[in-house]
Amino acid sequence: MSYVDPVDAAVLRTILYGDVFDFPMTVREIHHFLIHDSPLSADRIEMALQSSPWLQQHLYRVNGYICLAGRDELIHRREAREQACRHLWPRALRYGKWLARLPYIRMVGLTGALAVRNPAADDDDLDYLLITAANRVWLARAFAIVLVRAARLWGVEICPNYVMAEDALEQDCKDMFMAHEVAQIVPLFGRQIYRRLRDANGWVSTYLPNAASAFYDEGEHELGRGWALLKRAAEALLNTRLGDMLERWEYRRKLRRFAPELESPHSAAKLDEQHVKGHFQDHGHPALAGYADRLRRYGLMPVSVQIKEVVTR
Repeated sequence: MSYVDPVDAAVLRTILYGDVFDFPMTVREIHHFLIHDSPLSADRIEMALQSSPWLQQHLYRVNGYICLAGRDELIHRREAREQACRHLWPRALRYGKWLARLPYIRMVGLTGALAVRNPAADDDDLDYLLITAANRVWLARAFAIVLVRAARLWGVEICPNYVMAEDALEQDCKDMFMAHEVAQIVPLFGRQIYRRLRDANGWVSTYLPNAASAFYDEGEHELGRGWALLKRAAEALLNTRLGDMLERWEYRRKLRRFAPELESPHSAAKLDEQHVKGHFQDHGHPALAGYADRLRRYGLMPVSVQIKEVVTR
């Protein structure tokens, strides 16, 4: 393969990762989620897109979106998904506020496809990351499940599919997929805990050096005095031996319930006293395999220690 400018290669690597998810990107998104070994400015990326014949050969750009050449149908799909976002986003914010009102919830983050404005339909699931008080992961999740069932009565599917304690924020898996999962979180409540989460996972910058903060910023949601008092009162009632017993009981009950799924060879779930990660189908490995295949096809592997780690995972 002939020499390729490192900035051009970084831009194409970033678009190739988006292509795994059928996701054309804007220049701003390419800049924020740039896969490179050091930060680059948005102007430098725009310059590469405008002036590089190599990139122009491989890319298609229209209506503010950029995708691989020959994949232009994805831009129409992205535009349709933006329409779905306009319906789903206010709903996600509304239910995020309800989750924030529950006992022991310290942070609420929007995750999944909607967090990057790529939902499959206007009735797509609303995925959330919840961070809880220490030693109350399972009780906090139980309260969230009550809200999940209530929302279903209104035809809304809420998925708090990752719950973790505030004293267990560092992720064990440190690969490209998890770096994106952390970087894509949209914090809705608990901005201070969100910053602690990002600080505990500073390794993300080795993959995504421009993504030091949230791409979408919804500001800090305040509970309001009445809800804050109710929340503190409920927690005071459960900060007792009874609360400890209920926490252990719920943990053991759910561990027995999910034991068969945990044994699945395709499971990425993690269930312990500090985590409830209900990912019984591993989406990370197929995504990284698809990304590695695209890197090979475009002659972009290996390019750095970080990419080597991804493709040999």
